[in-house]
Amino acid sequence: MSCRTGPLRVVRAFARLFTASLSPPDGRDEILMPTIGRPSAKASTRHEVTALRAGGPSGRTRRGCYDEGMSKDISSKPVNAAAGDAFAEVVSILARLRGPGGCPWDREQTLDSIKPHTLEETYEVFDAIDRRAWPELRDELGDLLLQVLFYAQIAADDGHFKIDDVVRSLSAKLIRRHPHVFGDAVAETAADVNVTWEAVKQQEREGKPAKDEGLLGDVPQFVPALVEARKLGSKAAKVGFDWPDVSGLFDKVQEEIAEVRAEISDEPDAAKLEEEIGDLYFVLTNLSRHLSVDPEQALRKANAKFRRRFRSMEQAAGDGFAALPLAEKDALWDQAKLEEKKS
Repeated sequence: MSCRTGPLRVVRAFARLFTASLSPPDGRDEILMPTIGRPSAKASTRHEVTALRAGGPSGRTRRGCYDEGMSKDISSKPVNAAAGDAFAEVVSILARLRGPGGCPWDREQTLDSIKPHTLEETYEVFDAIDRRAWPELRDELGDLLLQVLFYAQIAADDGHFKIDDVVRSLSAKLIRRHPHVFGDAVAETAADVNVTWEAVKQQEREGKPAKDEGLLGDVPQFVPALVEARKLGSKAAKVGFDWPDVSGLFDKVQEEIAEVRAEISDEPDAAKLEEEIGDLYFVLTNLSRHLSVDPEQALRKANAKFRRRFRSMEQAAGDGFAALPLAEKDALWDQAKLEEKKS
């Protein structure tokens, strides 16, 4: 993981990202905003607004233009200038590591070579959150931020874009997709926000070259399978292709279990058995979705629980744990469960 540079505790710089770069990548002092929730809205009418900008001159403000309906003042609480300085520092450090005379390991990395590190760092963040390990979470978020900066630096070295383009694009997207905050749209509940969010995303898609990918085309295929399954189910549900209530899913789970059992024989068809197991996982994921449970998180927590209980069994049995008969191991498992419930 790089040369383990010291100043990784710059995650606080995210506090500045939103307001630090409101102008778009081409340098103009405007961000074009969609007109959501106003059927009679007409394009090209703009209003000047004041936006807070960290690191700017005294007063820390700048002027910008936004489409009609998005003209609310974007002024915010004062931004932590130290966070902006820290962010700039770590960007400079990474550029130095990748530059002439820098770190040989950093210099030879590519977008593809660091992908495994990104996945590893993401799960280390999850682990720190699950354990509520705050000092570790601070450092793990820094490591995850380093991944973003690394990708952006490699892209800059190859002449594609820079980190400031990434930040400006994010700022524009956040404003664009929150017209109920920065514009005149109304969203009283989280469900209202979801409707607005999808409407803005649809407008964004309409501005891009058409692709014949269907409704599920924007669901990424390279995320963890449980995440993909949940997103696919959610997308299909938005056009009415879903179980009407959770009872139907319980029936479907039993149906899929029966199909798995039917494939078990003295010489099972491995491909068919894999297919049926996959169908069972897919239905269980949709059951989780109906119950508003994140299946990935639920499984991670179940894994952590198994680790704790198994370790408790080992400690209770001592060195002879592996040689114990299954009945005694089961008894130790039940004891570990009981002790966990008491604590």
